[in-house]
Amino acid sequence: MKIFIHLLLLLLTGTAFSQTSVSPSECIAPFYHGVASGDPLSDRVIIWSRITPQDFSATLSVHYQVATDPNFTNVVSEGNYITDASKDFTIKVDVTGLEPNTFYFYEFDHQGAFSAVGRTKTLPIGDISNIRLAIVSCANLEAGYFNVYNAINERNDVDAVLMLGDYIYEYATGDYSPNSTIDRVWEPEQEIIELSDYRLRYSSYHMDNALRKLHQNYPWICVWDDHETANDAYANGAENHTADEGDWDIRKENGKRAFFEWLPIRPKSTGNTQIFRSFEFGNLANLIMLDTRLEGREEQVTASSPLLNDTSRTILGEEQFNWLKNELQNSSQTWKILGNQVMMGEINVFGNPINTDGWDGYPAERQRLYDHLVQNNISNFVVATGDIHTSWAIDLKRDNTPVGVEFVTPSVTSPGIPLNVGGILTFENPHLKYVELTKRGFVILDFTSQKVQGDWYYVNTIDAQNSANTCEKSYYSLTGANALVSTNTPSVGHGAFNVNTIDPCSRFATISELLLSETIIGVYPNPSEQILHIQSVGNQWKDTKWFIIASDGKEMSCQPQFFSIDHNNTALTTIDISMLASGDYRLKMVQNGQSRLLSFIKR
Repeated sequence: MKIFIHLLLLLLTGTAFSQTSVSPSECIAPFYHGVASGDPLSDRVIIWSRITPQDFSATLSVHYQVATDPNFTNVVSEGNYITDASKDFTIKVDVTGLEPNTFYFYEFDHQGAFSAVGRTKTLPIGDISNIRLAIVSCANLEAGYFNVYNAINERNDVDAVLMLGDYIYEYATGDYSPNSTIDRVWEPEQEIIELSDYRLRYSSYHMDNALRKLHQNYPWICVWDDHETANDAYANGAENHTADEGDWDIRKENGKRAFFEWLPIRPKSTGNTQIFRSFEFGNLANLIMLDTRLEGREEQVTASSPLLNDTSRTILGEEQFNWLKNELQNSSQTWKILGNQVMMGEINVFGNPINTDGWDGYPAERQRLYDHLVQNNISNFVVATGDIHTSWAIDLKRDNTPVGVEFVTPSVTSPGIPLNVGGILTFENPHLKYVELTKRGFVILDFTSQKVQGDWYYVNTIDAQNSANTCEKSYYSLTGANALVSTNTPSVGHGAFNVNTIDPCSRFATISELLLSETIIGVYPNPSEQILHIQSVGNQWKDTKWFIIASDGKEMSCQPQFFSIDHNNTALTTIDISMLASGDYRLKMVQNGQSRLLSFIKR
């Protein structure tokens, strides 16, 4: 009640900023970006958050604890984590020594301020009767509301969320399918290239309320696709990378580093940014996550290129392809699930492939994979795919021999094709069992020892905050069949969990004084050579005086530029520091007789 009254007073007096679909919550300060968990195993899970410091040159110690109950009366693990600007103040802990198939709750605290409580779940071992996975891909923040994320969160019946890529987009504001009816824009406004740009874009995404809630309540298993770096990326370049944008390898590493900082993914070893890895769901399923984008992919070619059928062309690279063959051959689980970015099934029009960015552009490697499945009697092969913004159910075949099935999820918000012309495609491609090209949504994959079923759920709209959704199509494949059959009954599986989802606020929620006027969310980059970008919430800077203070105390006024102020109540301010000598400085902001200091380093 005290918190409610405090909030009410803030709203009545107008001193709190208004909440939008993309804005931080006062009640989790300074952990404004929420909490997340990911890469669950039977005895461990990654937990994640990000702390917003008052001093962006500081090194901070954050305490974490993990318990079997949301009130933390039975704490099973706790410790401290050190973070600083080199990690963009993100926090990522691999919590070990946990029990299998068990819900856990976790939180972070710093000097008496607490994050939201997160809920996560470890993987099962032994005989398992059912698992349910929510499959998502392609979330363009500027294209619409993330109603898909809210719809999944409200179900409370999935064991994990599989994000199959395009968690963010790299484009400049307005450059890719902006939705003029909504109040959502990302930061920075320019195309992201530098490490600080990628970090800032992830920071903007983690302001989304629906995204934060889904991260808070379910473990995620993530891979990148192309837009985490640049459109139609491959190992040595990308369609959306030009010579005037600098060295591709540097840009690629910037995107990879920010991905590992901002998402709850477990690195193979310190400094390693390979994302192909596997997860065992008891004796029921082995989930094999691939990198079909940056690990070993050669540059895409057109359908008419003489290189298309070159037997040396690869989408995975030799190391990953050999690893994949070994995973498939040695798996003892009933189902072998491939978490895969781009479509594996063939799509031909007048005898020619129309999507050579997918496996159709690398037919020799796909043939080698199919040969491996057949020659080693590997059955129950299931491919889960994103990337293409549309819905597909596909029988995978080696000539006329069934080798598996593929379920392709629609996008969260990114545009499909305005007209649903799937019937034309299925006429020439009878292995395409279902094609829907216009709707946004997600797929629920449900596994039992007898069958796998995919259910396509579509949200009613992305133009307003409304999580209403409908299951419009379902297909299943029986064990050993490697072929899809339509059904009118969505899967139920183990049903909703008897463990409730968690409130978005901290259990010790208080109102941060920083949010009464203006809150600094990030300073990018720091250290910096030329400019500082200041990401903030509240849009109150217009009456502020700005000063730069050198280490000797000398104070000079400065004039910032406001190059992005948006409807999300966030602002991005740039300050030119190119004239400064190298060293340590403080940025002083004076407003209504009160001052705020930020530390930064000029290289």
